[in-house]
Amino acid sequence: MKFIHLFTLCILFILSCSSSETMELEVPEDPISDVEEQEEETNEEEEQEQEEETSEDIIVWENWYLSVPINNGEGKATSIFYEDIENDVLSTDESEYFYKNEDGTYTLFTKFTGFTTSGLSELGDKYCRTELREFWRGNQETNDNWFMNEGTHILETTLNVDFVEGNGRTIVAQIHGKETPGLEGSPATVKIRWNSGMIQLDHYTKPDEGELWTSQFDTKVDVARVDNEIFTFKLKVEGGKCYYALSCEAKDIDIDYTLMYDYVGNGYAHWNYFKTGNYFGWHDDYEKTAQVTLRKVVTDHY
Repeated sequence: MKFIHLFTLCILFILSCSSSETMELEVPEDPISDVEEQEEETNEEEEQEQEEETSEDIIVWENWYLSVPINNGEGKATSIFYEDIENDVLSTDESEYFYKNEDGTYTLFTKFTGFTTSGLSELGDKYCRTELREFWRGNQETNDNWFMNEGTHILETTLNVDFVEGNGRTIVAQIHGKETPGLEGSPATVKIRWNSGMIQLDHYTKPDEGELWTSQFDTKVDVARVDNEIFTFKLKVEGGKCYYALSCEAKDIDIDYTLMYDYVGNGYAHWNYFKTGNYFGWHDDYEKTAQVTLRKVVTDHY
């Protein structure tokens, strides 16, 4: 009897172990959970890549300073340098004209206030701006400029114009000349104007004998209509010649580099710097406004 009882217990024990192993083998893995985990990992990687691009590739702030049309205390527009932008310490008044959006882009708002980079202006005189001025070596001082007869210089600015009231005109990019030893004047040599949705190229040409490089000798060319869509405008100076290019995916525009003008060949010898932003072509009242969203700006010099 003891033997039979012991035998029965052994059989029960073996069946119990077998049943336990069978139950473990029969529990299926959840393929849906695995897919969801893989998708979550992929999404996290993509978001991280987007965040890295937003923070590092939109603009190198050390190479720019910002002008906004509020009083700097001396009757001129206020200059904001890169440390304040990077550290997000703009004042409430400054932040009305320039601020970072949740998607990493920057809004440049402006209107006529009277406070310009050259001093207080009356209505109907000069224009106001919320605009970036380049320091190509990052030296953060106004002697940090380049010559057209030395090297290659490129600006690529990606933006869209949200709205422009009044006459519908704002300048979104420039090559600006600076007063240079032996030369007079500070010519706004090349201006890229958004004119009621049309991208307009406005550039100076060789002046008459004894005259300065001014808008008296400019040429205006309508390039293409972008309206309020995102576009990229490029300026390149190479071998003393200036070229432009324009792309706008929404409008199926893809204009490769096109010769604008041979500046050095026509005697141009000023120092230069790039600009981009919202240089509002309105000074008839204090009410009309304009707004541009800056999405990316890249410069290259070699």
